[in-house]
Amino acid sequence: MLSLDISFYNWDLFTNYILKGLVFSAQLTVLATIGGIVFGTFLALMRLSGKPLLVYPATFYVNTMRAIPLVMVILWFFLLMPMLIGRPIGADLSAIITFIAFEAAFFSEIVRAGIQSIPRGQIYAGEALGMTYGQNMRLVILPQAFRNMLPIFMTQTIVLFQDTSLVYAIGAYDLLKGFEIAGKNFGRPIETYILAALTYFIICFSLSKAVRLIQAKVAIIR
Repeated sequence: MLSLDISFYNWDLFTNYILKGLVFSAQLTVLATIGGIVFGTFLALMRLSGKPLLVYPATFYVNTMRAIPLVMVILWFFLLMPMLIGRPIGADLSAIITFIAFEAAFFSEIVRAGIQSIPRGQIYAGEALGMTYGQNMRLVILPQAFRNMLPIFMTQTIVLFQDTSLVYAIGAYDLLKGFEIAGKNFGRPIETYILAALTYFIICFSLSKAVRLIQAKVAIIR
């Protein structure tokens, strides 16, 4: 019968092993979310521009990224980029760049759907006021679209936080890596992986509850 020992579960375990990984996973999630939304918005606008020189490259990028597993993108970038530039870039920076580039494809589809959900009358109203395409999009369409997309953005961010565990493949010190090192040092890998699963569940479940509250507030505003 499996014997579990959780006597080493204490505050020192958290501060010495887990905290560093948790901070990096949180930073990676925030940076990838912000960068992914910004880059994804540009991709969405390119796909909606109607200009082939913008539509085709953006479509190719989005479809390609969404068809490749994230862990493969992480490994490719980490291994191939130093060969191209002639120097290593480090696991942390590699993870940040990779996540922004990868998540932009998914945020792009969210933004594109959000823009297309805005009634055409809003666009015509802006044009009637003499606004250019850029002004209309910046002042009328995008603010409404982002408000409607906020719950979906947060849901994607939860998925992104879970995916940060994949940087384990390139040796970055994320939350999962902290638990893995603690398990080796204490000789109790099973217990630490159980604790890791509980930690991910608590964080993601709490964020999902926040998404439901925000979704309810957005529905009331509508």
